[in-house]
Parts: sequence; structure tokens; C-alpha cells
Amino acid sequence: MEITNHDMTTFSSLLQRTEGSVLVLAINNPGKRNAIAADLYDNIRAALANAAEDPAIGAIVLTGAGDYFCAGGDLELISKRRELTYEERIEKLGHLHDVVCKLRDFPKPIVAAVEGGAAGAGFSLALACDLLVASAGTAFSIAYVKVGLTPDGGITGLLAQSLSRQVLTQLALTGDRITAEQLQHFGVVNQLVKAGQAGAAAIALAARLAQGPQQALGSIKALCRHAHERSLDEQLEAERGAMAVAQGSAEAAEGIAAFLGKRPADFASLRRGDPA
Repeated sequence: MEITNHDMTTFSSLLQRTEGSVLVLAINNPGKRNAIAADLYDNIRAALANAAEDPAIGAIVLTGAGDYFCAGGDLELISKRRELTYEERIEKLGHLHDVVCKLRDFPKPIVAAVEGGAAGAGFSLALACDLLVASAGTAFSIAYVKVGLTPDGGITGLLAQSLSRQVLTQLALTGDRITAEQLQHFGVVNQLVKAGQAGAAAIALAARLAQGPQQALGSIKALCRHAHERSLDEQLEAERGAMAVAQGSAEAAEGIAAFLGKRPADFASLRRGDPA
């Protein structure tokens, strides 16, 4: 599907529109605080696949329709999984985990814009993005325990990179909320804005990133994503390989020439295929 500027495409669970070179994806189930509908994961996967191949898209914003990001799984749907076998439940859960991985592995920057709140799998989707912009007063929670469930969607692994074991364990065992202000203190929230401004702030940040060198940005994402799990020697080797590729790229040629020529770099022309 080709997306043109400011077009809005409505799926049963996902809205898409473009703001310049930024693709905005909005989880669309506002009557249930954007609880995850059955087809949301397929729609996100399709949108990411299209955006990865579209040179006009430089970055993505993931948000929720209305005034709430995502309340997580739809309990009416989840309650029916008691009727499934263990193997069938494993298969169903794999869809969320696949989307989390696709968000983390996507080659272009993704910014989460969180208004109102994010709970459970909705919190996981926000954490899977590269950067997180939230409005003041927004509440986040690992709420699974309150309905007799355990965390999924990688939320314990994603938060363990920023929170101590004690804080993470408290949030998971109690299901208590944690505010955007607290998460900014812990380094989870990148930018805190006034209520109602998370979307605009995230789009502005994504638009800035979208003008950057896309191949280099993708490599930087990968380096940062794996930095916590590698030894220093392993990370040094990964950085060496990425730098060796980057030094031979057209992006580096343009960036260095622009710096030496005291002019702004035009990385967008490389994506358009403009002649040098």
C-alpha cells in the first residue's frame, strides 16, 4: 500500500497517516482505551514492512488514538484462551513477541508518543520503540498480576535495562502504577511534555531523525540495542564492523563533505537518488 502525505488509512485496529517523512501509527480502539484487538499485530507488521521499503519514510511515531496510548490485552479475548491448549496459547502469545522484536529491529527510528497511560502489553509496545515521549501525569503499569497473569511482551527484560531488580520486582508483583515523571528519572522516558502534546513532540523528534543518514541510524540502533547484553570486547568488535561499513558509505561522503564545506548535510538526496 502506498501512503501519500497526510493520507489516513483506517484498519479495524490501526490508523496510519504521514507527516512529511514521518509515518504515524495509532492504535485504534479508543472505546476500550486502545486495548489490543485481534488483528492489531498483523496490521503493525504490514505497516512496518511497507515503511521499511519506502524511501520517503524516515521515521515512525507509534501512538494511540484519542487520549490513551494502550491498555494492553483485551481481557474479553484473553479469557477465551482458557479453552485453548498450551501449544495454542504459546502460538497466540508469539504474535505480540514478534511485533516487539520487529519494532526493536526496524531499521529506521521509532518514537513512542504516550498520552494518558500504557499498561501491560501496551507498555511493552512503548518500550520496544527507540525513544519514548510522554505527557505529564501519564501512568504506566505492569498490571498482569491484578488479573492473575504474568508479564509478557518482553516487559521485564526491557525494564531491567533501566530499573533495579527491586523496583522492577515491586512493579511486577503489585501491579502498581509508575508515573512518566518517575520513569524519566530512571531514564526510561526521554522527553516529558505537557498533557496533550506528546504526539506533536514525538512527530517533531521523529522528523528531525528522519532527515539523518538512514543507514547509519539503523546501525546505531543495532549497536545500542545489543550494548547491554554484550561484553565490552564484543561491543568493540561490533562497533568496528559498523564503522568500517559506514566509512565506505555515500552517507559518510556527504556528511564529511558538508562538514568540511560548512554547509548542512543533505542525506535526503541520497534516499531520493539525486545525482551527486
